[in-house]
Amino acid sequence: MTDTSTNPQDAAGGGASRASMWLGGGLAVVLLAAIGATGGWLLAGDGEKSPGDPLAAATTTNPPSSRATSARPSTGRATPSAVRTSATPTKGTGLTVPPVIGVEFVQARDMLREHRLGWRLVFGGGAGSTVESAVPAVGTEVARGTTVQLQVTGPAPAAEVPDVVGKDCAKAVDELIDEGLYPRYISGRNGKVARQEPVEDGSARWNDEVSIWCGAGAPEQPSTKPTP
Repeated sequence: MTDTSTNPQDAAGGGASRASMWLGGGLAVVLLAAIGATGGWLLAGDGEKSPGDPLAAATTTNPPSSRATSARPSTGRATPSAVRTSATPTKGTGLTVPPVIGVEFVQARDMLREHRLGWRLVFGGGAGSTVESAVPAVGTEVARGTTVQLQVTGPAPAAEVPDVVGKDCAKAVDELIDEGLYPRYISGRNGKVARQEPVEDGSARWNDEVSIWCGAGAPEQPSTKPTP
């Protein structure tokens, strides 16, 4: 009786153990499959991202370098146009140095004055009073107001000193220049001339200076009359 009561329990216990083993094995297979699928998805995602980054970097860096290279020729072409523009104002003035070579220096000076050009007389050590050269040369295109240097063959002749005391300072200067002399302002440039040196008919030659004192407060001309 004892033997027959214990065998069924053992059989039932053995059947339950086998069922739990099959169930546990099935769950393990399902878990392994799930883990394998997850790992494969992660690996596939990593493989898709890595090729994209280098291509994006190359796309961003290439266009700036090509634009910088193409910009260089445009700056080089701007320089010639600026040079051509700056040269245009000097064309077509129509004023040239008149033909003064071989002319008496006084007449040559008057020719320059008529053309509103300045002059500078340089006297030589030879004979005569004609112009032998000019700088700028005759026929050179010049701007109004340019000073032309005239080389005279002979020495500076004597000049007549005018009496400018009591005259307006500006008019006195014009009179001195007409006589081939240059003013030297001692005091002021406006008002009346109060004094001059050398005095009227004093000794002087072309290109010499005459000192003048202009304006209020200038010293008066000393009397040249002999004392009784």
